[in-house]
Amino acid sequence: SHNVFWVPENARWGYIQDRAKLPSIGQDIDSAMDLIEKENPSIRGVLPRNYGRDGLDKRRLGELVDLIGSIGFTSTDDHGADDVLGRVYEYFLGQFAGKETGKDAGAFYTPRWVVKLLVEMLEPYKGRVYDPAAGSGGMFVQSAEFVKAHGGKRTDISIYGQEFTDTTWKLAKMNLALRGIEADLGTHSADSFTEDLHPDLRADFVIANPPFNQKEWWDPRLADDPRWQFGIPPEGKAGSNFAWVQHFIYHLAPKGTAGFVLANGSLSDKTGTNGSIRQKLVEADLVDCIVALPDKLFFNTGIPVSLWFISKDRHGNGHRERRGEVLFIDARQFGTMINRRLRELTEDDIQQIAGTYHAWRNHDGNYQDVAGFAKAATLIEIAKHDFVLTPGRYVGSEEVEEDDEPIEDKIERLTAELYEEFRRGRELEEEVRRRLEGLSL
Repeated sequence: SHNVFWVPENARWGYIQDRAKLPSIGQDIDSAMDLIEKENPSIRGVLPRNYGRDGLDKRRLGELVDLIGSIGFTSTDDHGADDVLGRVYEYFLGQFAGKETGKDAGAFYTPRWVVKLLVEMLEPYKGRVYDPAAGSGGMFVQSAEFVKAHGGKRTDISIYGQEFTDTTWKLAKMNLALRGIEADLGTHSADSFTEDLHPDLRADFVIANPPFNQKEWWDPRLADDPRWQFGIPPEGKAGSNFAWVQHFIYHLAPKGTAGFVLANGSLSDKTGTNGSIRQKLVEADLVDCIVALPDKLFFNTGIPVSLWFISKDRHGNGHRERRGEVLFIDARQFGTMINRRLRELTEDDIQQIAGTYHAWRNHDGNYQDVAGFAKAATLIEIAKHDFVLTPGRYVGSEEVEEDDEPIEDKIERLTAELYEEFRRGRELEEEVRRRLEGLSL
């Protein structure tokens, strides 16, 4: 009876479809939502109940029910029948994110190829998994699938998360419930910085894609926060990245490992205390691996990003001695364009990157540096580069593009610069006219 998503008889699709042509179809769907929530407490207050409202064409609603009922869901692939609805749900999340535009388009959804790479490198076989910027829960779904694919049970991991946006929090709750994944996402949506819902949690794995370069993350209440072990991050968007990094580290267990996405600027940014925080992280022997990824991997931004791996267990559990060493991987040439604005990482790409990391990390690994792709750099080498962590400086290729300025900000800045040039042009034109008139006299 554990982790089963139970649907009462009067909320099942057959019952709803039989009533599709009745004028009460809207009320019937709302009633079904009530029944489902009563049987599944984990999604209480999550499902929408506004299909019976005035103004919604009940004939078209019934036609939509019939259309969905005609879809032939099958379980002929290796995922099994229990995951069909979950994969359908994820498909529509991805399609919705892909069709949206602007900053918020991919805020709730991280493409599965990025999530899979993070999970394959972290290998969360057993323990507590935490994502304080959970979005729609994709990190948790992939972690559970990883455990299952390697012979374990979904209950081998316990899941904790938090999400700022209420609608997205509800998406995550539904996404996990559909797959029978039990998770503690808190009782409500909340800001991880100012309202940490899991203050005492120490996770074995932190896996996250936090929002890049948040402009308004700072709050005066954070000035003396115990999470800032390596320095208080500067206010404004320059500081949010290292606020997230320190939040992750604070919530790591003594032998925990974190893997997360950050904008490339975090590799070299020296705004305020950022440079000294990054240096202290390296000197504390916490930085495990940096992976430079290609551009166009995300729905909401075309900028290239990097994966960071932080570990508090760099010389234990069968891993070789790796004190004072960081693995740099340059994967900017990887990936395949699936349309003109979106790239995906193939299974071979993921296995090559993850395989290189594990070969370096394990005692019996056959790791070797590969010029232009991978380099295990010592703390002395990193210090010579002033603790800049751009992989291109170490693997022997060009540096990572550090353009992490959001496209809206860039357009606004360039437009202002263009208007300024127009203004100067008009001034010069007037000056030329005055001088020419002077000559004619």
